[in-house]
Amino acid sequence: MTRKPVVAGQFYPGDFGELDKQINECFASKFGPGDLPTKRKDKQILGIIAPHAGYQFSGACAAWAYKEIAEAKFADLYIVLGLSHSGFGSCISLRDWETPFGVVKVDKEFAEKVSRAAGLRINEDAHQQEHSIEVQLPFLQFVSKDYLEKLRILPIIVSDDVDYEEVAKSIAKTINESGKKICIIASSDFTHFGLNYGFFPFQKDVKDNLYKLDKGAIEHILNLNSYRFMDYVKETGATICGRIPIATLIDICKELGAKKGRLLHYYTSGDIVGDYGNAVGYGAVVVQ
Repeated sequence: MTRKPVVAGQFYPGDFGELDKQINECFASKFGPGDLPTKRKDKQILGIIAPHAGYQFSGACAAWAYKEIAEAKFADLYIVLGLSHSGFGSCISLRDWETPFGVVKVDKEFAEKVSRAAGLRINEDAHQQEHSIEVQLPFLQFVSKDYLEKLRILPIIVSDDVDYEEVAKSIAKTINESGKKICIIASSDFTHFGLNYGFFPFQKDVKDNLYKLDKGAIEHILNLNSYRFMDYVKETGATICGRIPIATLIDICKELGAKKGRLLHYYTSGDIVGDYGNAVGYGAVVVQ
């Protein structure tokens, strides 16, 4: 039994051709990298951070991150860290995931090892209506066309019901013991500003202040300092929905030998629609 898509036709097109067209447009967009990925190079990346809003808003930003995946060595497994917008706790999905591009297979053997090592239960219900992982998959399939039969994922929701540091250590230990080449994908938007989100700490110069607020958080991410990142979020109140997936990614990647993060691109939904009354920040980061 596969996990069926629940936001196809909403966050992204439900038709194969239309989806392919929109992702191509995300890469070509003035907010995107400007062109499609070139051939794979002899480099390995350990992780990316990519947004999970509707593709018309955040797809161009996601394209920056997935261009890095497309031009790096193909990983044995992509661990996709999402969150639960409906309040479910941390958990793993063992089902294969379906998108308009086809089925993405889960590495069930590795998933069960992570479940035992990190104390993460299996809960398909938590994943059933959650979009944060789902919206990453069409992009991952798009940039893995040369390896679709070999593409494997591990979908994990990480919430604040767990100690993200311990979870990260357990996942990293399992990765090291497996000998697999792994890439971590943290699904997160950045600050949600405005009355719709109950967060409006500034009334003037919203664009500049929103950029400044998110760039402060991103600085700690690039320094691979999960403590300071989480402290910054707490001190500023920045409404970064995927803060736990981001912090978990940082610590896993550090355990795997990461040296730095690099900001690829940042903009807000306000830049897309020309209205900052309610705006969400989107950032693309790669960790090597």
